[in-house]
Amino acid sequence: MKIRSIAAMALGLASASTSWAASSLPFLGGVNTAGYDFSVATNGSFTGNGVDPPVFQFEHFASQGVNVFRIPFAWQLMTPALGGDIDAGFFSRYDATVQAALTSSSSPWVILDVHNYARWNGGIIAQGGPTDEEYASLWSQIAAKYASNDKIIFGIMNEPHDIPSVETWANSAQAAINAIREAGATTQHILIPGSSWSSAEAFPTEAGPLLINLTDPANTSTDLLLFDVHKYLDSDNSGTHAECVTSNIEVFQALVDFLKSNGNRQAILSETGGGNTESCEQHLFEELEFVKNNSDTLIGFTAWSAGAFDTDYVLTLTPNGSQDQPLWVAAVQPNLP
Repeated sequence: MKIRSIAAMALGLASASTSWAASSLPFLGGVNTAGYDFSVATNGSFTGNGVDPPVFQFEHFASQGVNVFRIPFAWQLMTPALGGDIDAGFFSRYDATVQAALTSSSSPWVILDVHNYARWNGGIIAQGGPTDEEYASLWSQIAAKYASNDKIIFGIMNEPHDIPSVETWANSAQAAINAIREAGATTQHILIPGSSWSSAEAFPTEAGPLLINLTDPANTSTDLLLFDVHKYLDSDNSGTHAECVTSNIEVFQALVDFLKSNGNRQAILSETGGGNTESCEQHLFEELEFVKNNSDTLIGFTAWSAGAFDTDYVLTLTPNGSQDQPLWVAAVQPNLP
């Protein structure tokens, strides 16, 4: 059923397919710059206006070799009416931040991340909540804005979780992919998350076997479709504790094995992190070192998180002026490209 429905959605784009394929991305190493996602609840509800990440951070991190930034945003800020037009005022704010990142000294890539957990105000996409068409409308409009910039990466959803039908989610992801390509953004990479909070651990057995079948209607290969995974290092994998208990090596080895055995596909670790503690300095360093040593499959990482977070946030990577956090210096910076 899944293959048939996915194929049907792609049929209208078949005439636009080309044999174009981008050269491989370099190894990507960077950081999340949060703020526009503040107040998004895990049920996809949102109140507030978001907070602009301090733009000085882009040059600060780029000067150290960071070559990718992930900039989350609330769906409701981008399109206040479900299925409606992009809000010009918010887009002006968001794009100014994106441009500040793009023009920092490392000429980085920028991941645009809708941070809504596959939900809008409690309803799951195509499973009682927004329709696939309403979800695709968001990405069609964003993609049209950035269609000419190959340094943009489309992160189609943050952390889908508690999804009744992962198969239905796969079809929703395909709808977003199709909308991006139809909007003229045919050469950019697209990040596709699985289920269970984008879990790297669950991916090989849960969403991965379905998502590997998604297609790129503008290209004859799937080289531009990357999988988007998250993994934290604390006792319950929640990313809410200052101490780390694992380096996740077994988890990422299993993911690498799965991706290699299913067409040599690639993934990016777009969220990981820990507290500014000795345990996290050790374990996060070892995790990111493994990612970097397997860069043919694990194309990179963006650590969580800097941006508008206070310097006393439990997982903060926000610098104190020009002084970096201990975790950044000990674990992240040594594993940058």
